[in-house]
Formats: sequence, C-alpha cells, structure tokens
Amino acid sequence: MSQSEGAVSWTSATAIIAVVTALVSIGVMVSGSLDQAAGALGFIPARLGGLLDVPGAVAAFLTPFSATLVHGGLVHLALNLVMLVWVGRQVESVLGASAMILAYLVGAVAAAAAQWIADPAAMVPMVGASGAISAWFGIYALLAARPKPVTRSLSLNRAIHAAWLLATWVIIQWMTQLLAGGQGVMLATPAHIGGFIAGLAMQRPLLLWRYRGA
Repeated sequence: MSQSEGAVSWTSATAIIAVVTALVSIGVMVSGSLDQAAGALGFIPARLGGLLDVPGAVAAFLTPFSATLVHGGLVHLALNLVMLVWVGRQVESVLGASAMILAYLVGAVAAAAAQWIADPAAMVPMVGASGAISAWFGIYALLAARPKPVTRSLSLNRAIHAAWLLATWVIIQWMTQLLAGGQGVMLATPAHIGGFIAGLAMQRPLLLWRYRGA
C-alpha cells in the first residue's frame, strides 16, 4: 500500500496543518479564553468596514487565516479535523504540498469574503477551518468524478459538471442550516459555499501547474 493510500505521514502538509490547528484550538479551550480568542483571531465582517474595533486583535486582513486555528468546542474541532485529514490527504496526493497549501489559504480568504458579502455588518466572529477545507472539497469533487459528455465541447462539459457539483454543495449546506434551526451565520454557511467555489475554480489551474513539466 502506498503512502497516499495508508496513514497520513506526520511530515505531510496535511498532518502539519492538522496538528497546528489542533494544538492552537485545544490550547485556547484549555486556557479558558475561547471567547477572547474568537474575538481576537476570528473573522468579524464588521471590522473590515471599520464598524467595529477590537483592541488587541489580529489585524483584520489576517483574520481569514487566524480564524482557521480557533474552534468553538471539541466537537467542532474533531469534525473539522476528520474532514481536514481525509480530504487533505486525497488532494495532497494529487496536487502536492505546495499547491494544496495554496488552495487552503485561498479557500480561507474566499470563505471570509463570502461571509462578508452575506452580512458586511455582522459582529459575530467566524471561527473554524471548515471554509478553507471546503476549497479542498471543491478540488476533490472535480478530481473524483469525470464530466459527463453532455455536449461535444469538453470545456462546456467541465463547466456543467462544476455547476452541478456547486448546486449539490449549496443544497447540502442549505439542508444543514435548516437542520440546525436556521442558524446559518453561526454555521458559516456562506463561508462553506465560498470556499467550495474557490476550490472548483482552482482545481484545473493547480493541476496544470503541478504537472507543467510532464
């Protein structure tokens, strides 16, 4: 069995991201400073427009990244780590570490941007890695299934395939929001969709870059 099919290597980018995320999140929880950390490190849309000032907080433009290191509790952290390790391993085995990390960072920004677009005046911190992980899911969704030959155009078939995957992801997020009692902002539903869209957009360029010398 190859490494990509077995356990995740502790030196892989997937494992490093998972370990750093776990250590920071658990450290915050153990210290009893979760609320303070969420305000200082979480992404708060209102901060971008100058509607809210949080003394001692990380610079607003950095919070899309720092927010991925803070989670609302052990269940939130555990679920995200399971998704991170599973899909991260799949994506890293195809794209390599550098492209996978780039996708994660771009996904974090896209997730924050989507959350801001949904409610620019929101003052509730968005925390968790799920938005960035959603970018990996977007990439994996395209890697895992080939477009159906709906038309004679390969480009159009890929576009239709991506649109179908996006529609499916949006429906899943919408159903999750309904099941959670309609608390869409707390679940960062727009962020999940934004991250997924970024993944869909990046998959082909990253593949071409990864195998540019092949």
